[in-house]
Amino acid sequence: QVQLVESGGGLVQAGGSLRLSCAASGRTFSSYAMGWFRQAPGKEREFVAAINWSGRSTQYADSVKGRFTISRDNAKNMVALQMNSLKPEDTAVYYCATAPHGRATQAAATYDYWGQGTQVTVSS
Repeated sequence: QVQLVESGGGLVQAGGSLRLSCAASGRTFSSYAMGWFRQAPGKEREFVAAINWSGRSTQYADSVKGRFTISRDNAKNMVALQMNSLKPEDTAVYYCATAPHGRATQAAATYDYWGQGTQVTVSS
C-alpha cells in the first residue's frame, strides 16, 4: 500500500521560508514522478510543482517560479518543496502526490496517490 506523509507546514510571516517534506512508502519510489499541489479555502486544488523520476526534470506553476524549489532524494524515498519569499496568497493545505509514471506532469488526474496534506499559513 502506497503511503505519503507530508511534514514541515506551519505559520510564517510574509517573506519567510518553509521547507515541506514528503516521505513515501509502498512503491519503488525512484521510478515515479512526484508532485506538490495546494488547496486554499474556497478554491480548487492547484498544481504547484512536479519532478520526474530522476530529479532532472521539474515543472512549476507560474505563481511560484523563482520562489519554490522541488527536489527528491531517491535513496531516502523523500521529496521536498523549499518555499522562499512566501506571500499570504501561498496560504493553503499542501499535498504531496505520486504518479504511476516517471514524467513530471501538472495535471492532478495523472497522480494516483495523495498524502493527507500539511497546512501552510503566511501572515501579512
